[in-house]
Amino acid sequence: MAMPLHRPSSSPTTHILGFPLHVRPGFFLFMALIVLINSNEFGFWLAGSVAVLTLLHELGHALAARAAGARAEISLDFLAGYASFVPSRPMSRSTRAGIAFAGPAIHIAVSTAVLIAMGANPLDLSSVNDSPARFAIFWAGPVIGLFNLLPVLPLDGGNIVETGLSWFLPDNSRRVMLWISLTLTVIGLAWLVIDDERRGLLPFGAIILLMQLQLFYAGGDQQPDDMVWNRATAALRGGDPASARRLVQRAVAAPTRMTPPTEGVDAAALAQLLDGFGPSLPVGNPANEHQVGNVLLALGQYERAAHYGAASYARHPSGVVAATTARACNAAGDPATAIAWLRTAATVPDNPALLAQIIDHAPELGSLRMRPEVVALRRTL
Repeated sequence: MAMPLHRPSSSPTTHILGFPLHVRPGFFLFMALIVLINSNEFGFWLAGSVAVLTLLHELGHALAARAAGARAEISLDFLAGYASFVPSRPMSRSTRAGIAFAGPAIHIAVSTAVLIAMGANPLDLSSVNDSPARFAIFWAGPVIGLFNLLPVLPLDGGNIVETGLSWFLPDNSRRVMLWISLTLTVIGLAWLVIDDERRGLLPFGAIILLMQLQLFYAGGDQQPDDMVWNRATAALRGGDPASARRLVQRAVAAPTRMTPPTEGVDAAALAQLLDGFGPSLPVGNPANEHQVGNVLLALGQYERAAHYGAASYARHPSGVVAATTARACNAAGDPATAIAWLRTAATVPDNPALLAQIIDHAPELGSLRMRPEVVALRRTL
């Protein structure tokens, strides 16, 4: 599955073709369950085929995203893989649909080619049913690839349909598509219950239903807007500053995480947009508040970033927010306060590795790195 990236990445397990690759423990657990449930040669072939083809599927998404100018990374987890991406410029709907389609296209094409090379006809079930290897590749390949194109979320087919739906419902396409997906999935499950021949597919439908419910509980019925800065600055240039501010306010308050401004967003327009809020900058989602602070830093509004970061930390204590506040303080010419904020960041054990990276690489902290107190703090991470 392909999706915009809404959260900072953790350290990747490894890299493949230049993409960060995160392999979660749940992925290995899923492969082990496949082997245990089948407990025969087919189980080993199926687990191996699912693992390889899932990785190829997500590489298809990631390569398509890279071709569109986005930064992508891959995660493999229990039941699913994800290729997340951050656009560097505005993307058309057709580009987004192409990224969503690229995964299952590679998945189906490669597995079909492997079956043909093994002497099997993917369209003839009898020719793939005569060996555990062929049957496993058939199920892990063309079957799962086509299943992924069903027009329901969170499958790629659902994302493709939602992309088209956003043309008519730009503000509510995600919510509408999620309701459509839930309705179709419940109808499909009811049909499988009464159909004796296809009742074995019930687990697939149940998994999709669980994922859809997770989207609701996680606030996934909100439309992720990874172009909010583009849209807001466009509204500002169009002479509607009130609408521009409302866009940012809604995005910061939303449960979905914003992505940073793309390279095409004009810095002067961003500064004018945030200046329009005066002292009452938007608040809400802690991750989105952190991004507003980073935007202020990038614009050189260091004192404002420091005050905003301190207030954000008071609402949502976080080591990353404290470290960002330290960056702003030092850039504003207050190293003592910056060091105090770094000490505060070190007392919040949410992500010490990321704090270490910030101390090592943040340009605003360059003048502090060799200070004895900062060196001592860095050694504790």
